[in-house]
Amino acid sequence: MFKHLIFCAFAGLAACSAPLERLAMAPMQSSLELRPLVSSVMVREVTLPTYAAVEEIAFEGPNGLISSNDDVLWADDPARSITIAIIRDLSDILNTDVGPDPWPFVQLPDVAVDVQIARILARADGTFQLTGQFFVGGDGIDFRNSANAFDISTAMPDQSLSSIANAQAAAVLELTEEIAKTLGR
Repeated sequence: MFKHLIFCAFAGLAACSAPLERLAMAPMQSSLELRPLVSSVMVREVTLPTYAAVEEIAFEGPNGLISSNDDVLWADDPARSITIAIIRDLSDILNTDVGPDPWPFVQLPDVAVDVQIARILARADGTFQLTGQFFVGGDGIDFRNSANAFDISTAMPDQSLSSIANAQAAAVLELTEEIAKTLGR
C-alpha cells in the first residue's frame, strides 16, 4: 500500500510538470569526396566542455556569460550526437569503414581519431564557434600521428534555437572535412 501511494505521488508530480521540447542537430551532407589513405577509421567519443556536455542548449549572452535554455533540450546526448555525425560524414567523404569506439568490426582499425572540443558555443556576436584539437594515430598500420588544432566560426542569421542547431551542424561538418583531409586526398 505504501509503495502504491509513493508511486501515485511521483506519477502526479510528473503529470504536473510541463513537457520538454527537444531539438535535433540538423543533418548536413558534405559534397567533398576524397580517396582514403586508410581502409578503416575508429572515432572515439568526442570530448566536450562541461556546459556543452549536458542536454540544455548553451549560448553566450551579451555580457559574455554562458547561459542555457531549460525549456528546450538537445534531442540526443551532445557528445554521442556529434560523434555519430563525424562517423557518418567521414564514412561518406572517404567511402571507407568508419566506426565508433569500441570498434565494432573484427579486424583492428587502421587509425583512430580523437576529437577534443574546447569551445562549442553560439556567440553573442551572431557566430557559432567550434574550437579544439583532433588527433589521428595509427592503430592497425604505420600512419603518421598528428595533432591538429581547429578554430571554426559559422555565421548565424539570428540567435534562435534552430539557427544554433543549424550552425552547430555546419561547424561539425566543416570539422569533419578537416579530419577527412588528413585521412584522404
